[in-house]
Amino acid sequence: MVHPLHIAPFALAAAFAFAAPAAAQNQGGDRVNMVIAYSEDECPQPTTADEIVVCEILVEADRYRIPQNLRQSDSPENISHARKVESIRYIGAFGTLSCDPAGAGGFTGCTEQFIDRAYAEREGAESVRFGQLIEAARQERLSTIDSTAAAEQSRVEQIEREYLERLERERDGPLPGEGELPSVVTPDPGE
Repeated sequence: MVHPLHIAPFALAAAFAFAAPAAAQNQGGDRVNMVIAYSEDECPQPTTADEIVVCEILVEADRYRIPQNLRQSDSPENISHARKVESIRYIGAFGTLSCDPAGAGGFTGCTEQFIDRAYAEREGAESVRFGQLIEAARQERLSTIDSTAAAEQSRVEQIEREYLERLERERDGPLPGEGELPSVVTPDPGE
């Protein structure tokens, strides 16, 4: 039987593992499409300007294999109960924070060991780190914003110059009908 205290650290570690990529996705408000592909041709192109496509290219030989991180595992689910009991039985330290069945509070160290092991596995994992790939793609896209903004600014300034020049020409030019004054015939009162 699995003790509830043994499950809690793994649930906590799993929550942290999935929170990091999600936080990176929501950081810029961009739509992120994460794809695992086996050649450059399989990578889709972004469909909108605010979409980031992160394409991780893997080796073609691994296409139909079990993923590397699942081939061999030291996770507690894959260790037999007999080996767990054997490892706890011969531990020399006992008491509080020792993860030992002997002594008062010996179980309290197990949680800490499980959490430390989960963090070590997360740091050393060979899995795809989408959070880092998303940030790299975002930085690459942001690097072109300055040149795009400068081009747009110069285009707007050119339009404004043309508009002001047209207004100046219209102001300095003659008004419609200004050159020709209408001849007014005034009747002679003696007639």
